[in-house]
Amino acid sequence: MSVVPAEVLPGSPRAVTQTVPRAAAAELAPRARLWPSLVAVYRAQLSRARVARIPLLFVATFQSVGILIMMRGVVDGGHEAEAVVAGSAVLVVAFVALNLLAQYFGQLRASGGLDHYATLPVPPAAVVLGAAGAYASFTVPGTLVTAIFGCVLFGLPLTHLWVLVAVIPLAGAALSGLGAAFGLLAPRPELATLLGQLGMSAALLLGVLPPDRMPEAVRFTRDLLPSTYGVEAFARTFRASPDWAFVLGDLAVCAGVGVVSLAVATWAYRRAAVR
Repeated sequence: MSVVPAEVLPGSPRAVTQTVPRAAAAELAPRARLWPSLVAVYRAQLSRARVARIPLLFVATFQSVGILIMMRGVVDGGHEAEAVVAGSAVLVVAFVALNLLAQYFGQLRASGGLDHYATLPVPPAAVVLGAAGAYASFTVPGTLVTAIFGCVLFGLPLTHLWVLVAVIPLAGAALSGLGAAFGLLAPRPELATLLGQLGMSAALLLGVLPPDRMPEAVRFTRDLLPSTYGVEAFARTFRASPDWAFVLGDLAVCAGVGVVSLAVATWAYRRAAVR
């Protein structure tokens, strides 16, 4: 026979019912906002790319200056000179935004570097915009040097060079989105490099050469290239009385294409990060 205390019997009036408190729900950390995350990624990428700053500036600038010197023997002045100078200046941006950024994201995807960014509490748009902005920042000195050298070489006015403050970021955004998308969507880093170089070659041939000498079919292809509108906006400012409505229209097209291309690059980043 065993003796059981009365307190533990279910029907006993002396039984005590104890309620086990529920575990408090763990509070999640607030979601990272886009702007602080963008600044953090931009600073990190800027520090990383600072090592290659001097070779990057030299190669991009030397290439555009060489094209200006070569075209000086073919073009004397007028609207053709305006197109050559504007196209050579924007080519510095295309070299970095299309070529180098495609290579960077292609290598990042192939080496598994996207897994590192996927674990960070930052929005995907901050990763794409931060990397694109860091690489595009190094194009500012080269673009200014190329524009000033071209104006002196062809005898164009330096009055409205301030428009580069708008041309560089807007054209850079449109081209950076394409470059990042090339690198993130290409199945192999070699293909990403090829796509970036083809895009830069298109910016060189269709942006630097005067459009008046192009066939009609090539002009249509030129209109599809985002950097064309940055070139046109900059070239219009060399005239005695610039039509600012057309300049703003070209810049607006650059801005619109930039939003779309960066959105595609963000989608490509999400797609590549989960694979």
